[in-house]
Formats: sequence, structure tokens, C-alpha cells
Amino acid sequence: MTASPAPAQTPKAKSHIEDSLILRPFRLIGRTVLGGFREIGRIASFSGRVLIAAVTPVIYLREVLRQCLKIGYYSLPVVGLTAVFIGAALALNIYTGGSRFNAEQFVPAIVVLGITRELGPVLAGLMLAGRVSAGIAAEIGAMRVTEQIDALLTLSAKPERYLYAPRVIAGILTMPLLVLVANIIGVLGGWLVAVGALEFNGSLYIRNTLSFVTANDIWSGLIKAAVFGGIISLMGCYQGDRSKGGAGGVGRAATLAVVGAAVLILASNYILTSIFVRVGL
Repeated sequence: MTASPAPAQTPKAKSHIEDSLILRPFRLIGRTVLGGFREIGRIASFSGRVLIAAVTPVIYLREVLRQCLKIGYYSLPVVGLTAVFIGAALALNIYTGGSRFNAEQFVPAIVVLGITRELGPVLAGLMLAGRVSAGIAAEIGAMRVTEQIDALLTLSAKPERYLYAPRVIAGILTMPLLVLVANIIGVLGGWLVAVGALEFNGSLYIRNTLSFVTANDIWSGLIKAAVFGGIISLMGCYQGDRSKGGAGGVGRAATLAVVGAAVLILASNYILTSIFVRVGL
């Protein structure tokens, strides 16, 4: 018994297949773009609700203070260690580059400018994105998958006000203080290397640092720090609130919170720097 030959494709069917192959990449791009806009809309809506809850009564002060302790005080060691090594490495690199042009005397000025305006807030923000944002996402995610947040809703307690707003307030309040400490420690790290390894005069180094740094340099870094603190807390709360699927979902939420917070910190840093340059801050 012989097999019947496969029916030949008509020109119309061939044309349809070719159109599908050609349009498939464009469909994939379109779905990706639309998905990105949907995610941006979800983040904006969630952030708006949380920020409104953070600036309107009732504010749970005890919970805010507890989160300030967890986010701020417990993050001091990692921020301090990061700052001292960054300041030391920055001083060495600036000295190496400046020696090519006989400009070693500018090491104190560039170190303090780089730390107060950029490296202090950005690196502290990235370190806290790894520590704080992941921790918030894991904590909120565990509450979501175990239905504790649903239990709050049944008791007419809004998670935005009781869970998320205190963390955002604490992040905005404590991040500038952490960056201020990081600035001091970072400049100290540069001073230690300059005096101990590069044979700078210690008092002259401090004098040049204080004469060069301005209030605008410090304020620009602290404003960035407050914005970064809000971003870190918001991304942790958002990803934790959307977690599902048990322990695996909580782990994914923590990972997405760190990645999202880091990307938004770098993007907002560029935007804020552009604004500060335009307004002369």
C-alpha cells in the first residue's frame, strides 16, 4: 500500500507563511515594548499610592523608627567600608593621572568633589540596593505568599500605609545621613593614602579639601541620596508585593528588586546631575 503524496501548498498559503516569518520579530518587539510600558505604569501607580500614604495621616511612627534602625543603622558598616576603600582607590588613581601633567596638588580637590557629588551617593545607593531592597522584597514577598497581606486587607488595614509607607519614609530619611557619613569616611580614606603612601602633608591636604568643597557639592549629593533612598524602598516593596509562587517567587522578587533599584539609581543619577548642572547646583 503506497503512501499518498503530501498536498502541495497553494501560493496563498506560502505567502501567509512568509508573512508570518517576516512579521514575527516585529511582533516580539511590539510585545516587549508594550510589556515595558505596562510595567512602568504599574510601578508609577504603586509608587503614587505609597507616596500619598507616606505624606498623609495616619503615619505609624513606631514602625518608621524601627525601619530607620534596620535600613540606616545596620547599613553603616557596609557603607563605611565601601567609602573608605573607594576614597583610597580614587586618591591613588587621581595621583597617577595627575602626575603625568604635574598636577598632583589637585588630588584633594578632585577626591572630595568626586565623593560628595557622585561616588558617595551612587555607591552607597548601590550597596543599599543589594542589602535593603532585597531584604524588603523578601520580607514583603513572604508576607504576600503566606497571605498575611490579604489578612490585613480583610481587617481594613491598607498595606500601603502600614507596611510600605514606613519603609519609604525611613529610606528617604536615613539615606542622606548614610551618604554624609560615607562622604566623611571616603575623604578620610583618600587622606590616609595620600599621607601614608603618597607623602602628602596631612594638614595641607585637609586645608585644600575644606577650601575646595562647597555647600552645593554637599547638598547635591544629599538630594540624590534622598531620591535613591525612596527608589530602593519602593522597588523592594513593589517587587515583594507582586511576588507569587512560594519560596521561588520570593527569591525572584528579591533579585528583581536589586536589579530594578540599581538601574533606576543610575538613571536617576544622570537625570539629577543634568538638572543640577542646568540650575548651577
